[in-house]
Amino acid sequence: MIGISIYPEHAGTQEIKDYIKLASSYGFKRIFTCLLSVTKDKEEVIEEFKEIIDYAHEYDFHVILDISPAVFDTLGISYDDLSFFKEMGADGIRLDEGFGGSKESSLSFNPQNLDIEINMSQDVFYLDNIFSYKPNGKKLIGSHNFYPQKYTGLGYDYFIKCSERFKKYNMNTSAFVNSQSAKIGPWPVMEGLCTLEEHRNLPISTQVKHLFASGLIDDVIIANMFAAEEELKAVSIASHDILTLDIIASELNSEIENKILFEEEHFNRGDVNEYMIRSTLSRVKYKVEDFKIHDNPNLLNRGDVIIGNDNFGQYKGELQVITKQIEDPECRRNVVGKIREEDIMLLDFISPWKHFRFNPLRR
Repeated sequence: MIGISIYPEHAGTQEIKDYIKLASSYGFKRIFTCLLSVTKDKEEVIEEFKEIIDYAHEYDFHVILDISPAVFDTLGISYDDLSFFKEMGADGIRLDEGFGGSKESSLSFNPQNLDIEINMSQDVFYLDNIFSYKPNGKKLIGSHNFYPQKYTGLGYDYFIKCSERFKKYNMNTSAFVNSQSAKIGPWPVMEGLCTLEEHRNLPISTQVKHLFASGLIDDVIIANMFAAEEELKAVSIASHDILTLDIIASELNSEIENKILFEEEHFNRGDVNEYMIRSTLSRVKYKVEDFKIHDNPNLLNRGDVIIGNDNFGQYKGELQVITKQIEDPECRRNVVGKIREEDIMLLDFISPWKHFRFNPLRR
């Protein structure tokens, strides 16, 4: 599932509604919003958020409110009565800070039937402690933090360790990505909003594909508000079940080569090697077709996508994605495209039998 974030304190109601409607048209179904910096009284908070949340529900969004222990104190809310959040229309609350385990377990049985979202960005036994108190596991979900300050986002290895703790309990998990065009977040300092530091300056589609490719994240949410429509569309494409690699195709490709690239099914062979990903069905389907020689350098580099030409004997028509530099002095491979530089990192996730496809980029 894919989602957006909204911050009613920092924009007009109609502008946010328009954003919700636009995101819905691209398949977005989750909304994250924040009460961490709330300074108004309970009635004002309910009035400010309820209209927007009710509107989001018209488009089948699932809305989670981010809170902390300070929010309970500020608004005079009891941990034993979550009706305030239900009155706002929320579907769940995210606990930005933990309570120790027992309280989280008790909250999971709340009569308002709200989801209780746990902070995932900690490699500690916090979650195990919660489950030792026998919670209602059906109402517990997990979400990583996002990090507004440059250089403070999670490293990938640490992110994996934290996420594995939650998947061990088969919990729904989520993480955040950064829109390069959006400018609004919950705090004054915002140098991008993302979970992983390496994502901060990457195209949003690459961020999304990287998180889903990890196999540990179920939902990806754009953390900053008012992502451009082009980014919403890119996230929608990137969220498909099959890993999609952005590619700049050669202008010299034949009609058959472009058909193989963009219309045929691709998956990596089971007997993998370290130099290339091989999608071999096309060499059988198109074995009687001509593949004239073009774009055939002697050295092929990681990220080059090739199709065997007429010099390649029984391998004519086979599609390969180069993962480690190789030589091709016989000019048997046509370079039919080059994977977008930022997407090359995703090649590491194409395991044996893994399906993938290509998305054409304009030059």
